[in-house]
Amino acid sequence: MWGLSYLKEKNALLRTGFEEDKSFQVVLNSVIAGRYQVTEYLGSAAFSKAVQAHDLHTGMDVCVKIIKNNKDFFDQSLDEIKLLKFVNKHDPADKYHLLRLYDYFYYREHLLIVCELLKANLYEFQKFNRESGGEVYFTMPRLQSITIQCLEALQFLHGLGLIHCDLKPENILVKSYSRCEVKVIDLGSSCFETDHLCSYVQSRSYRAPEVILGLAYDKKIDIWSLGCILAELCTGNVLFQNDSPATLLARVLGITGPIDQEMLVKGRDTYKYFTKNHMLYERNQETNRLEYLIPKKTSLRYRLPMGDQDFVDFVAHLLEVNPKKRPSASEALKHPWLSYPYEPISS
Repeated sequence: MWGLSYLKEKNALLRTGFEEDKSFQVVLNSVIAGRYQVTEYLGSAAFSKAVQAHDLHTGMDVCVKIIKNNKDFFDQSLDEIKLLKFVNKHDPADKYHLLRLYDYFYYREHLLIVCELLKANLYEFQKFNRESGGEVYFTMPRLQSITIQCLEALQFLHGLGLIHCDLKPENILVKSYSRCEVKVIDLGSSCFETDHLCSYVQSRSYRAPEVILGLAYDKKIDIWSLGCILAELCTGNVLFQNDSPATLLARVLGITGPIDQEMLVKGRDTYKYFTKNHMLYERNQETNRLEYLIPKKTSLRYRLPMGDQDFVDFVAHLLEVNPKKRPSASEALKHPWLSYPYEPISS
């Protein structure tokens, strides 16, 4: 493999390979593997929990992710480690706004991943910012800065032949609130463009039309996701609510206009949402009858009243339904909105 160390502890010979209690007990101030002193519990996700720890070797505060004792989670985490190592190796100076991996090892029957300690994700932070009633954080200058950093991260990933495949507010973390610095995380769903691409990718509200319709896709799906994220950060509301793929498509049609006929004809899954005459429909779960969905006509300008016109034009550029017309990360970075001279962000 690629250097996964196994850290043994006293009585390790008495272990069978799986603890009866598969959860890793987090104890404040305890030292993990003789090196990482736990200082704070950060939270848990579907297949891991995270703690803040002080690295006794380097003096740095780090994040330690403890993967749940489950083979599928273990395998997916190994894939993510592999990709993080690959990405970090090609970005030695840490220029491209992607999470840094510091260490990984097997300890007490669990895979542990040590990485850079960051702050809240954009979903959590925006929710807190709106509920606290303080000054709005996601102003046009800050959205411009966040956009540039995300596009630089995507340009770099795409240049390595990688598609992120799950860009959403939860996967963009704040590095510095005052300087408005962010990092893109979670390569657990990422894949190389040359891989046999999985048909089920992206969280639904951020899923590109070509993925929903079962068309071939590429790195442009990440650009669509970024457009959705920027609209959400601007308004505080998810742009394409995800009740079902059909209602999501209705919202896309209502806001961005019709889907190209060529996409509908070629889509492997078009029949699930459109009739032969290309009318959008959904099966009513209670009556089991088919019902037509009539998209409610609106516009990005109407949905983004707080955004200036250049910003709305930029988001519309990213949300081009046809991926052939959608910009690459490099092309998007040349859009006039990204060079508009806003007042500098005060740090």
